[in-house]
Amino acid sequence: MTGTKGKFRLQNISFALPAGYIMGLMGVNGAGKTTLMNYIMNEKSAYTGTIKIAGQDMKQDDGKLKNIIGLVSEENRFLNERTAAQNVEILSGFYEDFDKEIFRSAMETMGVSGNLTYGKMSRGEKLKFQMAFAMAHHARLYLLDEVTVGMDPVFRMDFFRLLQRIIRDGQCSVLMTSHIESEMEQKTDYVGILEQGNLVHFGESMDIIPRLKGEREADENEAQ
Repeated sequence: MTGTKGKFRLQNISFALPAGYIMGLMGVNGAGKTTLMNYIMNEKSAYTGTIKIAGQDMKQDDGKLKNIIGLVSEENRFLNERTAAQNVEILSGFYEDFDKEIFRSAMETMGVSGNLTYGKMSRGEKLKFQMAFAMAHHARLYLLDEVTVGMDPVFRMDFFRLLQRIIRDGQCSVLMTSHIESEMEQKTDYVGILEQGNLVHFGESMDIIPRLKGEREADENEAQ
């Protein structure tokens, strides 16, 4: 896949993420991580190549495939003046198979009240709400954009346990961005490294990240 947004250009983006696995996407700010997610979410994105979700081409059936993508991001928009429960009542009708009981249970598990007004939620509460919302419409692909930034260590452990439960049946996959290298090595199955819009590395996390660490240490030693 190749795409252009303003003067920024994504190039040579090619990878496959099987269902039942978590992939981390790493790179410095401006490397193209969020831009790649925006291409997946925005049907008006101009790119060459193919984006397939569950084996189906996004360009051919974008509306239907949006039903099975769950975006969890500070950029995700909900109704600020409505409560979490009211957001669900209004927006659930846009999804073919929204399960309000799954939403209620997930919110309870994560300790967030459905009576909270979305615009007054903390960052963490908003992200938890978005996770519950995505689970309720049976997302097959979860796009998580820097969601663990600022999470306390205890909830971060619980959050990754939740992701493991989500992918356990082999029907869903997770693509998440993060700057936390240790998190990517230990908690994801695959990792992709973006540099200036190019996917320069892709493979199993426990192979790629230690190798990059070794190369970085060797460069530092050589510089000394």
